[in-house]
Amino acid sequence: MKAVLLAAGLGTRLRPLTDHVPKCLVEVGGRPMLDIWLDALDAAGVGEVLVNLHHLAPLVRRHLATRDGGPRVHAVEEPELLGSAGTLRANRAFVEGEEMFLALNADNLTDFDLRVLIDAHRAGGAIATLSVCHAPDPTRCGILTVHDGLVTGFTEKPAEPASSLANAGMYAFSPAVLDLIGPPPRDIGYDLLPELVGHARVVSIGDSWFLDIGTPAALDRARGEWQGRRAS
Repeated sequence: MKAVLLAAGLGTRLRPLTDHVPKCLVEVGGRPMLDIWLDALDAAGVGEVLVNLHHLAPLVRRHLATRDGGPRVHAVEEPELLGSAGTLRANRAFVEGEEMFLALNADNLTDFDLRVLIDAHRAGGAIATLSVCHAPDPTRCGILTVHDGLVTGFTEKPAEPASSLANAGMYAFSPAVLDLIGPPPRDIGYDLLPELVGHARVVSIGDSWFLDIGTPAALDRARGEWQGRRAS
């Protein structure tokens, strides 16, 4: 199985830390988030991972060269950011012929078992399966409405949320999903997921720990809670 790990973000809200450290190499529990994700993908049976790069790309390549074991990693640099959906479209050849592939936001941190997402996608028979959680502030997330496991509505960061059910940024896609992404650069939340309303199913991450590591406060929280969660 293959996966695309979306790791090219600038991490502007984490500056000045990310002026010198790419966001995917920010450490939590003494380990870069990139390594935490690659280990999780390895545990889920993923054999090849495409990682997109942009900000401080040479540092990420240097780090990847030190890894021993785990999935085979293909590092693809984007001189200009393509957007999360644009990255999938640009690397269509990587997943051509696959039954399914995973796409994941590397700036989230979770102990969710990706095998649950994989199994749900295979059982559901839909073109896409989206992981979901309940958001404390739905105005800051992509919010879904769901009926009998099928996505019936989606709005990115709504001013008046229809629910608290949020996109958790972990997806199982059929390669056919890529037919829905056109140029110019596109975003999964704003551009692709609305196209999947009525066609995608969801799987809850349940009580798994999940956090968007987007701000210094979130990073501090992750560093305080992650080790204890992993040990429990």
